[in-house]
Amino acid sequence: FAELHAAVAGLPVASSRILPGLVLRRDFAAYCPAGGELRAVLVTEPVRPALSAPGVELVVSSERQYQASLRWVSRRAEALMKRLQSNNVKLLLSSVKQEEVVIYYAKLHGVSVVECLSSEEMALISEITGVSPYAPFGDNIHGEITETAVATFCQPLLLGSKRCAHIGFTSACAFQPHCLILCGPVDSVNEQHAAALQGAFTMLQQLFKTVDQ
Repeated sequence: FAELHAAVAGLPVASSRILPGLVLRRDFAAYCPAGGELRAVLVTEPVRPALSAPGVELVVSSERQYQASLRWVSRRAEALMKRLQSNNVKLLLSSVKQEEVVIYYAKLHGVSVVECLSSEEMALISEITGVSPYAPFGDNIHGEITETAVATFCQPLLLGSKRCAHIGFTSACAFQPHCLILCGPVDSVNEQHAAALQGAFTMLQQLFKTVDQ
């Protein structure tokens, strides 16, 4: 329920509404408008590769060598964005913060980016779409990207003073996600309404389980 509702203080209760899709409480790090359906990938690691593997010491003998290494990893990040573009991937959803060079190349190649998503948000998106996180530097870095979700829309949404990402996913199961926007004069009112609604949904869920049995 926490990932399927958003609270907005300072607005009348009558402004509450239900929106199709998911409202992610993060602004776009990069937003490139795209019409129609688009493909999306989930990542749980930095897209810009590290200079060395974890636990491996990198020995650099000169500033020139260090700068050359930085250029190499930047080219890898650019190559990945080109690959996403060639696979018609228009949206990158990340659980970690991506570096500025990644955001730069994403904008350059028409890929929108939402970063710093919670593990709960990532898990919900995976459950809805049936897609697992994509390994950008796996064994098959030149093949087709198959682990992609389909989004019917992807756009910014302003809730009060907070900018969010509003995304509609094509569901791989019977569940069709919608997000409840709760409005109220103060946060405490929204919290009361959210608790009451969650309790009601839990009761209905238990009731349907009893009927099914």
